[in-house]
Amino acid sequence: MSHFGLTATALADSIEVQRSSISHLLSGRNKPSLDFVLKILHKYPEVELYWLLNGKGSFPDKNETKTPSLFSHKTTPQKFEKVIAEKKETIVEEKKEIEKIVIFYKNGTFKSYTP
Repeated sequence: MSHFGLTATALADSIEVQRSSISHLLSGRNKPSLDFVLKILHKYPEVELYWLLNGKGSFPDKNETKTPSLFSHKTTPQKFEKVIAEKKETIVEEKKEIEKIVIFYKNGTFKSYTP
């Protein structure tokens, strides 16, 4: 919020959630839902998913080149695979392995990627 100069109210309005949702998250009363995380990533694509979920890494990204958001409507399968490959390298460094990635489409279908 401070990076974008937003108050809790302005953030809630910008991602179209109730203002109390932000208050409850900031106080630690609630954890963010998947819907909330996706709204953040959609509205602010420069926010890194890994940083948002784990608090590790850096935000804003110290590198000038921006990694495309995985949830951008403009992301092609090729860009998606490139981003996944980059993320996989980071995850492997941390001794974690990806088992499966599933993408859910608005029409109810999904596609599963297995390394």
